[in-house]
Amino acid sequence: MSERRVLVVEDERTIADSVAARLRAEGFVVRIAGDGPSAVVAAREMRPDLVVLDIMLPGFDGLEVCRRIQAERPVPVLMLTARDDENDLLVGLAVGADDYLTKPFSLRELAARVHALLRRFERAAAAARDNAPSIRLGDLEINQAERRVRRAGVEAHLTPTEFDLLVHFAGRPRTVLPRTQLLADVWGWADECSTRTVDSHVKALRRKLGGDLIRTVHGVGYALEVRQ
Repeated sequence: MSERRVLVVEDERTIADSVAARLRAEGFVVRIAGDGPSAVVAAREMRPDLVVLDIMLPGFDGLEVCRRIQAERPVPVLMLTARDDENDLLVGLAVGADDYLTKPFSLRELAARVHALLRRFERAAAAARDNAPSIRLGDLEINQAERRVRRAGVEAHLTPTEFDLLVHFAGRPRTVLPRTQLLADVWGWADECSTRTVDSHVKALRRKLGGDLIRTVHGVGYALEVRQ
């Protein structure tokens, strides 16, 4: 198997070098870009398997970088943010980011997130190759082979992580799934302190598919509610 390529987009050189060194130690080929325009060029030239992307960048910000990269070629994106603001996180997910880390973060956790993201994308590619069956629950239709979703006949454009989360819910309709279980099953790692990742993705699904689709069970987790 060829070495995996990761593009690190970070204007703080100390952080960029530390992240790159850790990922190289994990066996990745790493390239660093320090601003928005050079990041888009680097992604086009390198064709990375994954992008680690800071939100605050010179030139233009990470949200615009994410939009441009995803428009050319879908690729998993782990977004870095210095702010733990929910609106920033939701906007990041809306433009195609798959996960996020709030600074300061541990390099160990970043490496774990990168590996988990790549594993999920491998599983998604395998499901597409194997022509996984479609799922129909009430007015919700999920075409796993084409990774397309419709509700009441209207197509919703989901990020890869949103799609994987929805499929996981759809396999267990009306079952209450704890946040930590969702982190382990969908994201591939478990961390009690990182359950806001789940919350942000659930909010994105509600915004795209309707607020009545996923029920919150306070203090526990979420359940998919579908009309028959």
